[in-house]
Amino acid sequence: MTALTGAVLAWGVPRLRDLPWRHTRDPWEVLVSEVMLQQTQVARVRDRWPRFLARFPTPAACAAAPLADVLREWHGLGYPRRARNLHAAAAEVVHLGRFPDDLDGLLTLPGVGPYTARAVLAFAFERDAAVVDTNIARIYARLAGRRLTGREVQQHADAALPVGDAWVWNQCLMDLGAVVCRPVPSCGDCPLADRCAWRGSADVADPALGSAGVSGRQARFEGSDRQARGRLMAALVEGSLPLAAAAEVMGRDALAAARLLDGLVADGLIAERAGHLVLGA
Repeated sequence: MTALTGAVLAWGVPRLRDLPWRHTRDPWEVLVSEVMLQQTQVARVRDRWPRFLARFPTPAACAAAPLADVLREWHGLGYPRRARNLHAAAAEVVHLGRFPDDLDGLLTLPGVGPYTARAVLAFAFERDAAVVDTNIARIYARLAGRRLTGREVQQHADAALPVGDAWVWNQCLMDLGAVVCRPVPSCGDCPLADRCAWRGSADVADPALGSAGVSGRQARFEGSDRQARGRLMAALVEGSLPLAAAAEVMGRDALAAARLLDGLVADGLIAERAGHLVLGA
């Protein structure tokens, strides 16, 4: 493991991507970046992260705002449940009177799972926490040369973590997965090629496929329920909408539209008021 960490750090430190959220240790700012980066491209988050923080610079500012305002600011980043969870997490931080700075405490925040909790620990508080995102899980599966369970991936990550260097180690490993050990890898550029059990062999199936934490192919967006919900949310960003117009906006028949509306209401993303739909509960 010492040889592995040394190779990754020697490769990664001079090549660290200059991402704006890497210049802060504020836990709220780090949390916002991590939530935004879930299933959203870095280039898009690079532009939207500072804009969101300019409007909601602290948990208190976010918690005090109506959920509808947070959803409007989030529009275009996809998966609005993340914005709802971020709003709820901000309210919980205000309720606690401080930002949790341990794993168990962070896991109590709405929408914060094991990955996000460890990311905040490592990137905001610089604690010894091994982060496992899809890029990192892919690296460990390929190094092992076999599919890994979620528990196995985390065990590999914990074993490799260099004590006292969690911030830079996790960032370097993320960059390695994002730039070199991609779904279609550049094995010739990898500092771990001589330690990799798979090494891009054309004769052996990629062990990352099917490993826990490694993203699979996303379901088709065109014609999906996700697209239909997105159309409605986009319309509501502009203002309220008559309930009777929802099916047409979503491009669904009445029965399908009612099902989607029920889900959005249950998620607290929209509400019905006097025959009109509005953002927020």
